[in-house]
Amino acid sequence: MGRIHGARGLRVATRGTSREINRQIALTLIRTHQPISRADLARLMRLRRGAVGLLVNQLIAEGLVFEGAKGETRRGRKPKFLYIDSRGRCVVAVDVRASRTYILVTDLLGRQLGEITSFPTPRAPEILISELARRITRVLSDHKEMGTCQGIGIVVPGMVDHDSHRVIHAPTLGWRDVALREPLTAATGYSVYVENSGRACAIAELWASRGDALAGDLVFVNISDGVGVGAVIHGEILRGRHNIAGEFGHVPLNIDGPRCSCGATGCWETYVSNLATLCRYFGRSLAEPRAFPPEEGALTVEDLVARARSGDAKAMATLESTARYLGLGLASIINAADPARVYISGEIMGAWDLIEGIVREGMAERALSPTRGRAELVVVPAQDYPRLRGATALVAMPALASS
Repeated sequence: MGRIHGARGLRVATRGTSREINRQIALTLIRTHQPISRADLARLMRLRRGAVGLLVNQLIAEGLVFEGAKGETRRGRKPKFLYIDSRGRCVVAVDVRASRTYILVTDLLGRQLGEITSFPTPRAPEILISELARRITRVLSDHKEMGTCQGIGIVVPGMVDHDSHRVIHAPTLGWRDVALREPLTAATGYSVYVENSGRACAIAELWASRGDALAGDLVFVNISDGVGVGAVIHGEILRGRHNIAGEFGHVPLNIDGPRCSCGATGCWETYVSNLATLCRYFGRSLAEPRAFPPEEGALTVEDLVARARSGDAKAMATLESTARYLGLGLASIINAADPARVYISGEIMGAWDLIEGIVREGMAERALSPTRGRAELVVVPAQDYPRLRGATALVAMPALASS
């Protein structure tokens, strides 16, 4: 009997496989369409109402779904609407950046339950873990009304092993082979999920899609301390053999360009990151070892955007230069992945109305085909905290997949 090539990771179907698939489909449809009646759920699933009724009753018994208020109908019994039961359960989302680390508590649907807090990111992983444990334990203890914590989701600007959740390499943090999951679980008692920030953002967009056909082929680009990219192809997260696929931030625009934190030269990140933009404004080299003086170090990209809007020609020229490099890099992504939609986020997106034309010109300059390979560009405001939403999705998806 021949073997199936590429069968690594496949599971043999059992009698309960179709039931589990229908269960996941039902949870996804309820989450994305709630409030929804059993009859509407049956129509969307293309199953008999009796079969869907049994499935819903099971989900209610497991505490994953609840029935809320009754809806209106012209005749017959009024339907009861179904909702994902996120009551009494919460998620801690953590966004680790080179400059600061952000913490947010949400419910299982990603709705914010408390204030976003942050602190300067320690370079030593053990210090970061200790500080995270202290802050997470305190916020959950002080706000018991948030419910039982289902886990902690952490996004990092680096490569993460999919199985062990170890950070393989995070250049902007200076980390190699760092364990976050085990020590933080030991310190807090909660399950911990770790993922690359760009990939987590893409996961969140895919998870949030409401049956959008374009969600099957998307790329998420986050411009901040570095450049994080996550891709979804045919509805599947692009991971590669070692879970490092999609590191477009380290694709070179110019091999003779500035040295990147990864050790190479001319990476896309060295032209469009927040640090690259600020260095350009101050006329400094990205590789310059000494820190900015206080009057320069306090300036942010948001400040730079404000200066450009107030008539600062140098600030405007700086943003335009970053915009062109942004377009060139986006063209490489579109040429390689051919997505239907590209989400872009980051502080510089606050100037999108000022730089959109230049970004598109840069994309057109490197496009392999002027008529094919086009992608819809969607700006995600930095104020939406897409990385924290991605961190939430890391916990919520498995939490809603099992009782």
